[in-house]
Amino acid sequence: MPTVSVLTPVHEAADPQYLMELHDCLADQILPDGWDLEWIVQEDGRTGRPLASIPDAPWISKGGGRRGGAAQARNMGLVRARGVLLRCVDSDDLLPDRETIARSIHALNSHPECGWTVAPCLDLHPDGSLLPGPNDPPPGMLPPQMLVNGARRGELPIMGTTMTAWTELVRLVGGWPAIPAFEDAAVLLYCEAVSPGWMQSEPGEIYRKHSDQQTASAAYRDPEETRARQQIVIDRADAIAAAGWRWSPPQKG
Repeated sequence: MPTVSVLTPVHEAADPQYLMELHDCLADQILPDGWDLEWIVQEDGRTGRPLASIPDAPWISKGGGRRGGAAQARNMGLVRARGVLLRCVDSDDLLPDRETIARSIHALNSHPECGWTVAPCLDLHPDGSLLPGPNDPPPGMLPPQMLVNGARRGELPIMGTTMTAWTELVRLVGGWPAIPAFEDAAVLLYCEAVSPGWMQSEPGEIYRKHSDQQTASAAYRDPEETRARQQIVIDRADAIAAAGWRWSPPQKG
């Protein structure tokens, strides 16, 4: 039975209500026949506090480790992924409906040349309003280097956490780089450098806007760091693309 792995990094200050809302959202997913879902929750630290708020269940894998940021937590959680497909969802975000994961599975099954698929994102504001992102590309096969060129202009049109990819591809590109932010976009751009991707028409993520999120912090908005971390990612994506090698999903037997 094929499995899709959902990977969530958490830290000790994670809101337990947000985590439980994400748990309920994942538990409610309707998957295609023959598929199952595992949720890998990896604490960036060893306090155990955020993990204690999540019920114990066979489909949930909990772990922790030395603190090192979200990228390190994702990489440490990746080692436990059994799924052939991988999706990351942050601890304060949600999936829009019960068929979100199924749509990604269907997209990759229907387009076997694609190594990854992405979707529009909805911003959930404190007043409860849901607003679409301003730069979502049209659905269908994404043009080569569209995303890295958008990042070069400072207008990356896709949230990296909407990506569902073949787990083997994520491992091949090295997982998440050791940078303080923008690491989710990095994996997306590295996958784009070696494999085509498919843009879905329906939303794939609800991105919760709140004052405690990392992207609202002054450190995240520091212009010098922002330029550096984005250039690190773009330079590596360009180098991977320039190498000329391509990755193709495993062929069905």
